[in-house]
Amino acid sequence: MSDLPKVSFSKLSEPSNGVAVLLAGEKAALGPIGKALDDSSGGALSRAVKTAEFTGKSKSFLDVIAPANLSLDRVLVVGTGDAAKLTDLDWQNLGGAISARLANGAQTATVVMELADGTSPGEQAAALLGVGAKLSAYRFDRYKKKKKSDDDKPKTPPRNVVVATDGHTAARKAFARLDAVSDGTLLARDLVNEPANVLSPEEFAKRAKALSSLGVDVTVLDEKEMRRLKMNALLAVGQGSARESRLVVMRWNGLGKASKKKPVVFVGKGVVFDTGGISIKPAAGMEDMKGDMAGAACVVGLMHALAARKAKVNAVGVIGLVENMPDGLAQRPGDIVTSMSGQTIEVINTDAEGRLVLADALTYVQKKFKPGFIVDLATLTGAIIVALGHEYAGMFANDDDLAAQLTAAGEATGEKVWRMPLGAEYDKMIDSRFADIKNTGGRFAGSITAAQFLKRFVDDETPWAHLDIAGTGMASPKTDVSKTWASGFGVGLLDRLVADNYEG
Repeated sequence: MSDLPKVSFSKLSEPSNGVAVLLAGEKAALGPIGKALDDSSGGALSRAVKTAEFTGKSKSFLDVIAPANLSLDRVLVVGTGDAAKLTDLDWQNLGGAISARLANGAQTATVVMELADGTSPGEQAAALLGVGAKLSAYRFDRYKKKKKSDDDKPKTPPRNVVVATDGHTAARKAFARLDAVSDGTLLARDLVNEPANVLSPEEFAKRAKALSSLGVDVTVLDEKEMRRLKMNALLAVGQGSARESRLVVMRWNGLGKASKKKPVVFVGKGVVFDTGGISIKPAAGMEDMKGDMAGAACVVGLMHALAARKAKVNAVGVIGLVENMPDGLAQRPGDIVTSMSGQTIEVINTDAEGRLVLADALTYVQKKFKPGFIVDLATLTGAIIVALGHEYAGMFANDDDLAAQLTAAGEATGEKVWRMPLGAEYDKMIDSRFADIKNTGGRFAGSITAAQFLKRFVDDETPWAHLDIAGTGMASPKTDVSKTWASGFGVGLLDRLVADNYEG
């Protein structure tokens, strides 16, 4: 991971060195500090605004290099449009856009959080702008050879981003909480971006174990322990791999172990590489299947976030870690396995493996923890990409309240979900002639029948939601705050779900 900028906060004042970033509202209106800098430069800023026909449109930029009579290297004027209409998410995205624009190796950039009327937009906006600047600067380049020539070197973000604002102490405090979540998101990105030859199930479990330093209680179950628990569905997926499967259980007791509140539970699919098994995938694009563990990565990132910000909640994260390979021991189409729940599963297609992993994990968390709710995440089906593209995750739920909470959290964080249907008609499509259930319902409604499969392993009394993140967790579109292949989708969404509805 590339060096990230250090984000700090200071009193609202006129910058004296490095790069000054000024906010400009409608009609390119500057605040008092911006006007003072313009006066000191002999009107250089206002002339640049006029020459470039800069209007202050949201996320528009005007660069003024080495303005006369100022000790600044550069002044970057950033349009906000009507700042009164900007949401929290808009401020975060603006921070990301500024960071990307500043990617030229600048040492220090000071963002002057001042509107045209001289007021600051608030400590939350300032904190979110800092978070956006940090998230945008993330790159996964640990395996790239360092460039020797300056011409070949990639542009880097500023080493220091100073956010100058009224209420800077409160902004610093708000940032500390949000930064815990951003660190969880970056952890998830790192995990998804890692190549599968590095991130085996054992190595993944080792990295999850590192959360112990934050106070998370982490237990790793090996294959012997899973056999004892009769997790035959999960184990069947990994039996063709030379690398053993693992189940990792992470517990954050923010309310204390004595709390009588039911824990909130998150389950992640962690297929570290998916060849499809005997039902092997086409070669083209198979390298992307290193990301088939994005659900598990999100759960690890979320547990980091909750622990790092000392969330007042008891939460459990469980991830099933396997590798789906087609050797002589691999499961075959037509095999029947008995899940931990006792239900038998006919394996029609070995490339519909994630649901087998989740089936046993879902049974485990219900028996072990009696959860208040369960949310599972998985890069489960290509069908969800056909339905929703890369903009929304598919959401399936047996509980309207939980679904509404997830929808609201997604709108607030920009990690959006769209509710998809469940129903008895779809459930019939996964009835098996030879077992209790088969692992695929055929070509049509593929994401729905996958969710119906999972629903059979969830008690009707337990609120449950399944998030199919195949389109958002890997090969995700570039945004103001995510520039790499892995977005870390879900960490901010689920942290917001907890913060808004389940803490205290």
